[in-house]
Amino acid sequence: MPRVKRGVQHVKRRKAIMKRTKGFEAGRKSLIKLAQTADTKAGAYAYRDRKNKKRENRRLWQVKINAAVRALGTSYSVFINSLKKNEVLIDRKILAEIAEKNPQVFTKIFEEVK
Repeated sequence: MPRVKRGVQHVKRRKAIMKRTKGFEAGRKSLIKLAQTADTKAGAYAYRDRKNKKRENRRLWQVKINAAVRALGTSYSVFINSLKKNEVLIDRKILAEIAEKNPQVFTKIFEEVK
């Protein structure tokens, strides 16, 4: 069986890690052992925070809608419940944007489902 040399793969893998850790501080950008750890952790945090971003945005939308609805004299939960009963299919993201940028339109939506 012939001998297999793995230099090409080894260099390619190291180059890829160094490319991903470019811009990190200290040895985390230039030393392979530190860079590997930094790369792994960065990937884990990125995965986790993609989920957290969705969670935080939804909370922000709820706050914006609640503020707009409170000004009209009711609560967020009552408003969302009336939307569902009237089968209005506008999601929270769009409602929050309308509440923030077009209060007149939001008031009309509110009156429609009241």
